[in-house]
Amino acid sequence: MAALSSSSMCLRDSTCQLPRSVSTNYYKRRSAKWRSPQAAVIPNLHLPMRSFEVKNRTSPEDIKSLRLIKAIKTPYLPDGRFDLEAYDVLVNMQIVNGAEGVIVGGTTGEGQLMSWDEHIMLIGHTVNCFGGSIKVIGNTGSNSTREAIHATEQGFAVGMHAALHINPYYGKTSVEGLISHFDTVLPMGPAIIYNVPSRTGQDIPPRVIHTVAQSPNLAGVKECVGNDRVEQYTEKGIVVWSGNDDQCHDARWNHGATGVISVTSNLVPGLMQKLMFEGKDPALNSKLLPLIDWLFKEPNPIALNTALVQLGVVRPVFRLPYVPLPLPKRVEFVNLVKSIGRENFVGEKDVQVLDDDDFILVGRY
Repeated sequence: MAALSSSSMCLRDSTCQLPRSVSTNYYKRRSAKWRSPQAAVIPNLHLPMRSFEVKNRTSPEDIKSLRLIKAIKTPYLPDGRFDLEAYDVLVNMQIVNGAEGVIVGGTTGEGQLMSWDEHIMLIGHTVNCFGGSIKVIGNTGSNSTREAIHATEQGFAVGMHAALHINPYYGKTSVEGLISHFDTVLPMGPAIIYNVPSRTGQDIPPRVIHTVAQSPNLAGVKECVGNDRVEQYTEKGIVVWSGNDDQCHDARWNHGATGVISVTSNLVPGLMQKLMFEGKDPALNSKLLPLIDWLFKEPNPIALNTALVQLGVVRPVFRLPYVPLPLPKRVEFVNLVKSIGRENFVGEKDVQVLDDDDFILVGRY
């Protein structure tokens, strides 16, 4: 009761009240009009999450100069989760051997088997660990424009340097729809457009590329149609990377391509670096063609996954629907390694054939 009485007296006593200055400032804050940060009010319907700060942004010109970009494999643990320790070793081997950029979660990296949460996490992890040494290009394209917008926003938010955008597949669309799709995602940041009709079921015609090339964010095109198309673009000043390892030597040195986005570099990064950096070398190109041919007998990345397991640099884990190559093809790879030289391949263990029972196939992950 005494405590209550004391409290009541304090409330009536002006000396127990808060200082006037505190009270005045409080009401000033309450009555002041809130003003939005400048970036939030710049009108752009396509960039609801993007900051206009430029201190950590990569210029498209920085991407255009890359000669060897590696489409990196994603390794797995026995339960199907990412094996980030093995992944870091793979990326580091590429950096040591001269790769200048890496595609995260592309076809080779099995982005099609990832949730978007996994996808963005892997992009962020790559930026955090290697972003100071190599350009990180996140595959954030989709057949849904809405998903492409959302994934690209998140990819840039976690620090990727550029996006890889494919044309809408399966559902496909018209030429005007392709232009609108790319015009919607290109304002977000530097991007490479990926044309691979064998997977999407639809070629991106030159008319589309010439139209969207007006965007300052188009770094260039990964082109898989062939070297005639490569030359058609390079003559117009559009940067092109060959998407075909078996054509990349001629694309680079005879048709004006800047370089290659390579699968084979996963296995022989030093030789692919030499092929792209050191001038015409038809002898080296011929030496690599049997390996490249072996890699693409089955849809990528089946052979690549099998090869990396045989080299002992990743665990023998496959996310379904991918399964390892059959035994005769695994024996053929051992002979290819011996022919090219084990010292040219990634890893340090002896190449092995492996038995069928050594592989783990994961359907739920």
